[in-house]
Amino acid sequence: MASGTHGNGKDGTGAGGSDAAVADAKAAAPASGETVRVDSWIWSVRLVKTRSTGAAACRGGHVRVNGERVKPAHTVRVGDEVRLRHDGRERVVVVKRVIRKRVGAAVAAECLVDNSPPPPPREAVAPAGVRDRGAGRPTKRDRRELERLRGLGAPDGGPGTPES
Repeated sequence: MASGTHGNGKDGTGAGGSDAAVADAKAAAPASGETVRVDSWIWSVRLVKTRSTGAAACRGGHVRVNGERVKPAHTVRVGDEVRLRHDGRERVVVVKRVIRKRVGAAVAAECLVDNSPPPPPREAVAPAGVRDRGAGRPTKRDRRELERLRGLGAPDGGPGTPES
């Protein structure tokens, strides 16, 4: 094999420099006026870890674009407001640039304007009942107490909620 046929980065044809990273980021961006699927975009700008997680969030009604629930294939364009409920908090972002591929965190931060409320401090979030290791399976009474602490009772006052 001849030297240099695999693109070592010295002649500008292969990978290996910062120019290649910038070129990849530019290739990830569609032309102006184009749209991108919402599940792909929230994955590309690192709001969710995987695209399938983004699609599942859309199907579950946790993603809103301009105030309306959307399916994973809904398209976003520059200027759209995307609201995502994920990991116990709501993220509110405005699309500044649409991209198709997942890019570095610095480039992803340039593609959105984050208007999210700050996350609650860790001290404000109380642990919702922790069982000792090796304590065995919780009894029905233990389970009901845990659900009451977590705020997961039956909302209609049915047979699962205790009388006050």
